[in-house]
Amino acid sequence: MNNTLLFSCCCMTAMAFAGCKNAGTEQQSELIRYNQIGYYPSQEKVIVVEGASPDDEYTITDIQTKEEIWRGKASRTATSPWSGKERAVVDFTSVSKPGKYTISSPSGKVEIEIKDNALKQLADASAKAYYYQRTGVAIEEQYAGVWHRPAGHPDTKVYIHESAASKSRPAGTEISSPYGWYDAGDYNKYIVNSAYSVSMMLQVYAQCPEYFAKQNLNIPESKNATPDLIDELYFNLKWMMTMQDPEDGGVYHKLTTPNFEAFIMPSECKQKRYVVAKSVTATLDFAALMAQVARNSDIWEKDYKGFAEQARKAAEKAYKWALANQSQTYRQDELNKKFKPEVNTGTYGDEHIDDERFWAATEMFLLTCKDEYKKDMIKFAPKQFTLPTWGNVASLGVYELLTHTPSEGCKDEVQLFENQKAQFIKYLDSQLEKVPTSCFNTSFGNSDKDFFWGCLSEGFANEGIAMMFGYKCTGDAKYSTNAVRNADYIFGINPLSYCYVTGFGTKSPMHPHMRLSAADGIDDPIPGFLVGGPNAGKNDKEYVKYTTDIADECYQDVEGSYAQNEIAINWNSTLVALTSWIDATFGKEK
Repeated sequence: MNNTLLFSCCCMTAMAFAGCKNAGTEQQSELIRYNQIGYYPSQEKVIVVEGASPDDEYTITDIQTKEEIWRGKASRTATSPWSGKERAVVDFTSVSKPGKYTISSPSGKVEIEIKDNALKQLADASAKAYYYQRTGVAIEEQYAGVWHRPAGHPDTKVYIHESAASKSRPAGTEISSPYGWYDAGDYNKYIVNSAYSVSMMLQVYAQCPEYFAKQNLNIPESKNATPDLIDELYFNLKWMMTMQDPEDGGVYHKLTTPNFEAFIMPSECKQKRYVVAKSVTATLDFAALMAQVARNSDIWEKDYKGFAEQARKAAEKAYKWALANQSQTYRQDELNKKFKPEVNTGTYGDEHIDDERFWAATEMFLLTCKDEYKKDMIKFAPKQFTLPTWGNVASLGVYELLTHTPSEGCKDEVQLFENQKAQFIKYLDSQLEKVPTSCFNTSFGNSDKDFFWGCLSEGFANEGIAMMFGYKCTGDAKYSTNAVRNADYIFGINPLSYCYVTGFGTKSPMHPHMRLSAADGIDDPIPGFLVGGPNAGKNDKEYVKYTTDIADECYQDVEGSYAQNEIAINWNSTLVALTSWIDATFGKEK
């Protein structure tokens, strides 16, 4: 929803593919790594130069006036502990006037931009990306431009898999489970990942609701009274509601085909689709999210009246089922030995449920204030802070506590909150200690172990979000500064000079592992998606030939690589959260 003028879809397309390109035609030097999206006037500004001498001199020239406005040398140098490559970090934070500039050095030139709302277009595009992932509806040209497509996977006739059979719903029973988002580069829908993704965005929405209230994503719901991001979340939430068994409250782990579809468009897919076994992890994640939805009841009432109460009831029922079925984790290999057809799609398997128990109990307690949930919240509270992922969701509960005031006089509650905050700040400060020797001026990415499957989201972006929560809790700008630094890495200040978001920057992924983009016959990928990024684990090396063993350079822009170049709703949720929160904090309202 936005009361301002609606952008046309052609304008949105132009924003994605032209708005963030540098204005000049001069060849950009890949030896100079810079934020290809733009720098905020009030925030730190650096470039990193490969193989530069500490004595090299740099100049910055205003492109419009041709005036030299800055001259200086690198503030420090750093050497990669695993590749041995030497880099120079050049700090030009004192340049704060919005405009377009050329940075010149012995290594070459680049053009950069300083602007008031540096990340706004990318933040909008990362949220708009979910519209393209919608299932069961036509993606219309007026909203999607060249990426419009006919509807696929209506999911109004989905079958109960043998693994999910019950007395009230025997195997083969037809149910309706429409809407929701395609999970990643494939065409299936998974509760665990959906819960994580929606929660991440809903948490950041709560930090800056005014920002999202003015956002216009040009989606079918843009003219209603609800913020566009909330409309998009609702599109997935109404599917998630259909995944709860109305009889007992358990939640089916996923809605899937037996095997991944080929790289074809959704309307061409022919496989039957099933809901498979209920799992305790999916059910607890569902309970946590629905409690979060219910607690934020006001945001649904204008256009989705009654949804918050529906979510409350669903959460309570799910939590009850989970307590009675704590050993029912999702074990696909074991299920395939017992039930047909075999299912060979993404597992989202997880044998450890303490983190789900904590998150769900926290959300239920904050919703109801009941002692039964408080006891579980305290019992399963994490002993140290870790960045949240779909497989370790405890910190989603921690974030809720960080922004909640405990009840006066409740010593156990106050103690829990204080402990979690102390652990959280301890983690952040330990990460900040790594920046002075970092090759790319970041708190993450300073060990070869930091480059794993999905590291751009689960590492860099997630730590940026944690830093923003640190800033929220303390008011100390050292945390927000490091959130911006991690964003800088994703958008170009990295060893390969990539802006890792499709459609943005001077060098970005063109061949993501994504069926929608691979099969649509359009050269340019759908914009606004964050890819997985460098992966030293090389999880798909049997299918993809890796060309290096250098951890932070184990990335290739190839369609066949799901372990480097796939997109996913959980990864994009962190992109939405980080860029939106940064822009809401440091951008100027227009």
